[in-house]
Amino acid sequence: MGTQVSIMAILNATPDSFFARSRYDMSILDSGADIIDIGACSTRPGSSPVSQTEEWIRLEPVLKAVRDRKVPGLRVSIDTFWSSVAKKAFDLMGDIIVNDVSAGAADPQMLPWVASQGIEYVAMCNDNDPAAFFDRFSLKAEALGLDNWILDPGFGFGKTVEENWAVLHSLEKLNRFSRRILVGLSRKSMIYRPLGLGPDDEKTLRETCRAQIEAVRRGASILRVHDVGAARLSLRGII
Repeated sequence: MGTQVSIMAILNATPDSFFARSRYDMSILDSGADIIDIGACSTRPGSSPVSQTEEWIRLEPVLKAVRDRKVPGLRVSIDTFWSSVAKKAFDLMGDIIVNDVSAGAADPQMLPWVASQGIEYVAMCNDNDPAAFFDRFSLKAEALGLDNWILDPGFGFGKTVEENWAVLHSLEKLNRFSRRILVGLSRKSMIYRPLGLGPDDEKTLRETCRAQIEAVRRGASILRVHDVGAARLSLRGII
């Protein structure tokens, strides 16, 4: 039996996310993704922070549009580090995944709330040692009764290009946590910068797919991507 991999498609409700084609691209709903990850606050380097109120103003109409489309089998993930935004999304959508780039550090109410609701939660590492990071996080999660969590090693967050690649090449070390591993490698600077390219280049997409294949071979089971079709094609023979 092949490796079971879920494709998480990126939908940005932002005017400044690094990959322009992902901004407000509702056609991604028809891409065949398993999960749609919707974010309304860019986390790219140098991006401007937005308030919780502004984040919800951006997010709410997109969520309503997704809800009204009723795409069969499509799960919704909310890319936020604010519990207030996650709560409103939960009230609006029901079953959601919360994808938190701060792993609960930005808002002390986030982890207790997702634990109390039993919501599936993605904790992302934002330093250069994911193993040590998730040693600490797993203890915190256990103390809170948070059982339903996924780990994300956090490519592009708190790591140099070299450190990002080192994490990828040793990703199997994270299998000891017995958690689903989500990787977000899609068109990241760790891929295009060494090639002297930009995120939009075709070769960046090809190298993204190669990196994603390696991630799956080393234990990743969720790929967060901009290009659903290319990800599916590249995984033929693995899935």
